[in-house]
Amino acid sequence: MTDQPIRVLVAKPGLDGHDRGAKVVARALRDAGMEVIYTGIRQTPEMIVEAALQEDVHVVGLSILSGAHLELFPRVTQLLHEKGKTDVLLVAGGIIPDEDIAQLNALGFTGVFGPGTNTNDLVRFVQEEMAKRRMRDEG
Repeated sequence: MTDQPIRVLVAKPGLDGHDRGAKVVARALRDAGMEVIYTGIRQTPEMIVEAALQEDVHVVGLSILSGAHLELFPRVTQLLHEKGKTDVLLVAGGIIPDEDIAQLNALGFTGVFGPGTNTNDLVRFVQEEMAKRRMRDEG
């Protein structure tokens, strides 16, 4: 994985119809040299996991505005684990109340980013987390 660019799947689970934020994030990650796959809006957890497997991504980023994160995100993580994709970095963004962050962390989401997050901070987070994983895997 050392010579490969970081492969990121950006997905919009559920019925959200607004994807401007997800597109901004996808572009920022791409501009930073990552390979980004954007699934588009209204994705089911099954569709997201299938895309993650097919694209062999290192990072899955879920963006949500509807408030259904505690219903949809656990299903995504469950399916990833069932399919053996347990080494993926999980990040979340959108309208997520502070009181829900601990539950998302317990599901394996290491980064949770709200509206107004500077894209440079997100890019740096992904790069640093992936560097830690690479060092762990090589060490």
